[in-house]
Amino acid sequence: MLQPVPSGKLPVSPGRSGCPINMTVELLGDRWSLIVLRDITFGGLTHFRELLNASMEGIASNILANRLAKLVEAGLLTRDDDPSHRQKVAYHLTEAAVQLVPVMAQLGAWGARWLDTAPELTVRAELLAAGGPPMWERFMAELRATHLTGAPARTDGVLAELTAAYEEAAARQPGTP
Repeated sequence: MLQPVPSGKLPVSPGRSGCPINMTVELLGDRWSLIVLRDITFGGLTHFRELLNASMEGIASNILANRLAKLVEAGLLTRDDDPSHRQKVAYHLTEAAVQLVPVMAQLGAWGARWLDTAPELTVRAELLAAGGPPMWERFMAELRATHLTGAPARTDGVLAELTAAYEEAAARQPGTP
């Protein structure tokens, strides 16, 4: 069963200065937090083992466990019992994490523009950037349905479109799984 989403401000200490940029960087600026959120948001991954095995960057299991706990404590993820297996838990985005989609879209667009990135991964960033706020809103609505209310993932939505674009681009790249 999905846990209730906290309302109001996240349970995070004010940091060194209380500056919104500083506080956001302190919360999300370590090497792995945004990557874990990316994999849940864009990969549809919700279980520890899925996140560990699918990590393109090769996150270590102890680091993944630490980041998941940190993100749950900060109110960006919920940790829910998985009804399909009594020893498994599922991680779900909260509203605060869903609202990071425009930030991630802009980070991806900036990286695609200024860095030498993998073409099969760049295509998703470019598609999301080109779709702009209307696409981001549709995607956030999908994520809310899946992560906040437990609806099954859509097979015809933005995530499916991004995944199809990635798979098509990956198929054109030699040596891409």
